[in-house]
Amino acid sequence: MTRKTSSRKSKTVADESLAARWQHIEQLIDYGGDVTLGAVSRDICAMTASDQDQCLAMLQRRDGETLVEMLDRLDAAIASAWDDEEFIDEINPP
Repeated sequence: MTRKTSSRKSKTVADESLAARWQHIEQLIDYGGDVTLGAVSRDICAMTASDQDQCLAMLQRRDGETLVEMLDRLDAAIASAWDDEEFIDEINPP
């Protein structure tokens, strides 16, 4: 998959720092992929990232983990899928 740069025009300084922090998430969404956050069950919160062809990562929220920390992990998981073809699945047992 070829990554493209963001096409958004009017960014604030805060937007730019978040874009740099979560650059892989931004690139995925700009390319037409999606990120989903929600409850899998009553006790499990999950975040997924996928492009048009495949699921790149499925993360389960850890005890005490903030959403910002989970977004950091998701961004790293997307990079790992793109760069190393390592797809993380914390939801489905092996």
